[in-house]
Amino acid sequence: MSIQEISSFAAGEWVAPGEGARNIASAITGEVIATAGNSALDVQGMLDHARTVGGSALRKLTFHDRARMIKALAAHLGQHKQALYDLSFETGATQADHLIDIDGGIGTLFVFASKGRREMPDGHVYLDGDVEQLSRNGSFLGQHICTPLQGVAVHINAFNFPVWGMLEKLAPTLLAGVPAIVKPATNTSYVTELAVRIMLESGILPDGALQLVSGGLGDMLDRLNCQDVVSFTGSADTAFKLRSAPHILENSVRFVAEQDSLNASILGPDAEPGTPEFDLFVKEVQREMTAKAGQKCTAIRRIIAPENQVQAVIEALSARLSKTVIGDPRRETTRMGALVSEGQKRDVLEKAAILGQEAERVFGDPDNFEVDGADGGKGAFLPPMLFHCADPDAAQRVHDTEAFGPVSTVMGYRDLDHAVELANRGQGSLVASVITHDPQVARQVALGAGAFHGRLYFNNRDSIKESTGHGSPLPHMVHGGPGRAGGGEELGGVRGVKHYMQRTAIQGSPDILTAIGNQWVPGATEIEAPAHPFTRRFGELRIGETLRTEPRTVTLEDIEHFASFTGDTFYAHMDQEAAERNPFFPGRVAHGYLLLSFAAGLFVEPNEGPVLANTGLDGLRFMKPVSAGDSIKVRLTVKKKTPRNEEYGEVRWHVTVTNQEEEQVAEYELLTMNAY
Repeated sequence: MSIQEISSFAAGEWVAPGEGARNIASAITGEVIATAGNSALDVQGMLDHARTVGGSALRKLTFHDRARMIKALAAHLGQHKQALYDLSFETGATQADHLIDIDGGIGTLFVFASKGRREMPDGHVYLDGDVEQLSRNGSFLGQHICTPLQGVAVHINAFNFPVWGMLEKLAPTLLAGVPAIVKPATNTSYVTELAVRIMLESGILPDGALQLVSGGLGDMLDRLNCQDVVSFTGSADTAFKLRSAPHILENSVRFVAEQDSLNASILGPDAEPGTPEFDLFVKEVQREMTAKAGQKCTAIRRIIAPENQVQAVIEALSARLSKTVIGDPRRETTRMGALVSEGQKRDVLEKAAILGQEAERVFGDPDNFEVDGADGGKGAFLPPMLFHCADPDAAQRVHDTEAFGPVSTVMGYRDLDHAVELANRGQGSLVASVITHDPQVARQVALGAGAFHGRLYFNNRDSIKESTGHGSPLPHMVHGGPGRAGGGEELGGVRGVKHYMQRTAIQGSPDILTAIGNQWVPGATEIEAPAHPFTRRFGELRIGETLRTEPRTVTLEDIEHFASFTGDTFYAHMDQEAAERNPFFPGRVAHGYLLLSFAAGLFVEPNEGPVLANTGLDGLRFMKPVSAGDSIKVRLTVKKKTPRNEEYGEVRWHVTVTNQEEEQVAEYELLTMNAY
């Protein structure tokens, strides 16, 4: 077998392994398959290239441009994923594991691309929150904005997910407009390198947006500044060493860590043997112990069950684990492959021995197990190992030692408060799960354990068919956790994008805020529409373009007809004496929805035109009642424009309804789809 040279991609050039390179062995056979590393990399040149070339190019793009770019990357990777599958087998991963890593990573790109188009503007400034009125008359306002950091994101990734681990960080980074330097774990860097080559060769990314370090970073972290970000996934010891470096602290370099996590799963007191929840619990634990050979930051390490159900859990779980076929991951019958390396296997055995000081191994003998289709003595294979801790209150190591492999420990709890206490003994985790059909059990755990866990996963017979599993971080939800888990936060949709941006408070006049955010702010200059705005196409409309209508008088006959026609005969509209007793009304008043209907009648252009559909309204408020004899008129202003596809875009209109005294009676935002 030829040995593959795993190169770095630095400042637009591929750099082969050189001084300081190290060998990489196959997890299946133990044979050297690759070499990676070059201590002579010009790390300053890489940083300069990212900041000046990559960052500049990305910041010129809008959020929607970047979202389209990310979607194109995902589609391109999807066309080449078979090559990634074929190579990834050497890491010990099975085909099912590839779906988590490779397909999961591609799926994450698609989600961020979609969220970028749906939840972010087609512009360069992200508005974070509502406008704050800082003066009596509204001439001085404030708002928070987010803009891209003008540095580089250094991503230091773990060995267990060479594709997903890169893409889940890369997606929000690129969407924010920040270039990335990716440093994968050396043991699986050959898979990451192939994924990077595929992306770069597509021509989709601007120059400098993505660079790769296969091997060590050298002194790169000592050259970072306040505009840079380090996002780290790995051990707590390494995270502490990196984040506490004087240069990182002195320059306030953002450091995001996702590290050791003793995740727990709680079997609810209602989930007795024979219930769907008990079977689900056993299945979830078995899957989390064996997927990726237990090498998942979200895997279940502590199994917390009612004391009277511990033996039943051990028996049921042992029965499922005994059916797990361990072997060459390329075989279709294999259900669990090898650990990533011989070194990782030794580490797991060392940690298992520590757990064995406080817990009894009740399933899985590392000295006596079968390996299908491979030499168990040469590859990094281990069986699933289940321990039982009879006294979890007195134990310490089962709550602070993570064997990063197919290892988990069962322990019993007396009551639900005790279960929560045991789960929290891990001092911070990425995820804790609760299998229960009792909503009050879920509530009690959420209140008691929420502060110690980045994600709480609840599942039962109602959600089992569509649930994604205890160990699946989703791009829509935050991934991270307090304390031992690193105190960091990734993913979470747009929340993850904002980690690579600076939040800035801006203050000024309505016109200033409108210009910065490209979104009309009440009080800003209004532009007189050259024609009815509903006759103007999406591209013709301008932010601030305003239509003011003639007034319409609301009569008692209108109110009674609306009540009769709709069936809304609420007393405030129909009974004068009852309405007068209500502290909010002077007497009989018009229906709020009658006012909305009349408002639409005042501003709508009825003929066929570029307005394709009314898709809803947001932020509706009724501020002052309207009585019979009052008149209303409408101000309709283009607040925001968001392209949706090549045929139409979304227009957000600010609508204000006022009475004859120029007092606001209603306010809302109207959404329409307008043709280009």
